Amino acid sequence: MIPWQEATHRAMEAITEKHLAIFRRHVIGIHAELSSDQIGKSELDEWVLAVMRDVPRHLFVPSPVAPAAYEDTPLPIGFNKTISQPFMVALMTDLLDPQPTDHVLEIGTGLGYQTAILARLVAQIVEEFVLSHRSVSRA
Repeated sequence: MIPWQEATHRAMEAITEKHLAIFRRHVIGIHAELSSDQIGKSELDEWVLAVMRDVPRHLFVPSPVAPAAYEDTPLPIGFNKTISQPFMVALMTDLLDPQPTDHVLEIGTGLGYQTAILARLVAQIVEEFVLSHRSVSRA
């Protein structure tokens, strides 16, 4: 392992999945309460929150930012892209109101975090992604 991977591994070892689930529940729940006027409700669907507690976000981000995976903030994933903050993922999922019989097409899957959340809530999810290419000229 290279040094930053070792540091990330040590930082994540000290925190158990139980700790992370508690943290996810509180961060998202508090944010929903604070945003209740803007989103029109004081709490999100319990089914969505349960899935958010179960899906380990740190496994979907690059190792250097894994220790920050449970901060309620977007994180850089490379290629000038970010993974959405946990509350935003929870809110988008809640507003979608996924049902167990639904089929979902997700465009622009990114690192798959939102897809993993939705996959636990619907019958089928189809993901579509496009790698962006930039033309580079060499003399």
